[in-house]
Amino acid sequence: MEHASGGSFPDLERLERAAKNTFWDFIGCEIVDINEKQVVVTFDIQPHHLNLIGILHGGMHASVIDSAMGIIVMLARPGVSVVTVGLNMNYVAPSSEGRVLVSAELIHSSRKLITAQAYARKENGDLLAFGTGTFRVLDKPIPGS
Repeated sequence: MEHASGGSFPDLERLERAAKNTFWDFIGCEIVDINEKQVVVTFDIQPHHLNLIGILHGGMHASVIDSAMGIIVMLARPGVSVVTVGLNMNYVAPSSEGRVLVSAELIHSSRKLITAQAYARKENGDLLAFGTGTFRVLDKPIPGS
């Protein structure tokens, strides 16, 4: 996949192939923009994304925010595995239909830990939820690398 400044992320193509038939695929996410500083993921709210009161389930927010942050972290550390060790979520406003865009960026990186943040917004820019995540860098390569 090409990014805004014209370069490419060779590891992203492998990650996209690995995502087929996984939870990422089931919830209907797709990457719509990526560069060295940010990844933007989107999904259209579907009936199976809603909770019992008819609004987007908090777990859906958490899953997509965690996934978007995970992508930017994996691209920052190609070739090694990373896992989420902490996820902090804040829910701001309900939504029950439309498209959601989640933008994620790195905010701190050390040898073994990386912290990221992400914001989930409606297409009109209204904030729905935001979160931070801490990811542990493992000393083992990603399977299939």
